[in-house]
Amino acid sequence: MTARTAEADSSPALWRDRDFAVFWSAQTLSVVGDGFASVAVPLLVLQVTGSVALMGLLTAVAGVAAVATAVFAGVLADRADRRRLLIGCDLARAVLFAAVPVAWLWGPQLWLLYVVLPASAAVGMIFRVAYVAAVPGLVDVRRITEANGKLSASYAIAGIGGPLLAGVVAASFGYATAVAVNAASFAVSALALCAVRLRQVRVERTALTLAGLRRELLDGALFLWHHPVLRSLTVLLSVFLFLTYGLDDVLIYHVGHNLGGSGRTVGLVLGLAAGGTVVGSLMVAPLRRRIGFGATWSGSMAVAGVAVAAVGSVRTVPAVTALAAAYLGGVAVGAICSLSLRQEVTPNHLLGRVTSVFWATHYALGPLGAAVVTWGAEAYGVPLVCAVAGGGCVLVALAALATPVARTRSG
Repeated sequence: MTARTAEADSSPALWRDRDFAVFWSAQTLSVVGDGFASVAVPLLVLQVTGSVALMGLLTAVAGVAAVATAVFAGVLADRADRRRLLIGCDLARAVLFAAVPVAWLWGPQLWLLYVVLPASAAVGMIFRVAYVAAVPGLVDVRRITEANGKLSASYAIAGIGGPLLAGVVAASFGYATAVAVNAASFAVSALALCAVRLRQVRVERTALTLAGLRRELLDGALFLWHHPVLRSLTVLLSVFLFLTYGLDDVLIYHVGHNLGGSGRTVGLVLGLAAGGTVVGSLMVAPLRRRIGFGATWSGSMAVAGVAVAAVGSVRTVPAVTALAAAYLGGVAVGAICSLSLRQEVTPNHLLGRVTSVFWATHYALGPLGAAVVTWGAEAYGVPLVCAVAGGGCVLVALAALATPVARTRSG
């Protein structure tokens, strides 16, 4: 056992830290609500149109809004009080999602989803950048991977309950009511965040001008692209996201259309599959310490790719659920590794902008991928699309072996 590991092991349990515990609880509750929206919104579209392509179009439009916002979100996260920014984002999303069940009182308003989802995706991107930048203000650097693992595991557990409950609520009260639950969860999360204290490095900045904005964005971009591992991860993950961004819609379509599952069945599949994220999140810290960053990241991407390649060809709900769990487990391990490394090596005053540039690049191909993958599923069938997407993910994992990612063993 290394001195660093011994030091981490001798530290008090993270759940005993008041600020981390409140932050952890608030975000877990919000994820429960998100589970309602992840099931209800696509099924609202499918209910009105019957088209997986239109589901994918909605995902793509929301993705474009998120990418566009990501360009500037880092500047906000590095300039603003991060706690207040998180609270404001939660309140904004509560209002946006609350508009859906209110409007649905007068009948289906499909156009509103194409307003609410992109707007909430834009606000959500600001939240995510600020959230990533806030974690080092909650825990010491040596415990960042552990903290991210615990956050991800509890989110996944909430993600199990969210879709399961969403299926029950949607079947009993309608999909619009399930969206209302998501709105309420954001409001409660905002209230809880008011009690959290964050350590934040204060950097005096001049008034923001257009030239100053370009300079601050360039600072984040230069740090990211001059770091060989972060640069490689950004490129590899951009390709991975292109291949997988629309897979949730494809999975919902496969279970609901090809396998004849109800909304409750879709919720059950998504909820149980989230167990893979729980397992992956709990494994990532010890796995990274044992075999190193590079092997952990590449292996997790390969596991995810194999699962995706197989999921379209199986014809039973239990088999789809098991493969979806394997995919989500691999994604969880890879995502937490990447996120933790970025938080560890980036100076705090740059973390928002580096995260912003990373996600703007990372998500740039996602909306196009969602449109292509869902269109392909409708035109050529789910099995072929999943085989191609999964094979591409495995190639991403193999390509990482030729980059600095493979030589990174830091635990």
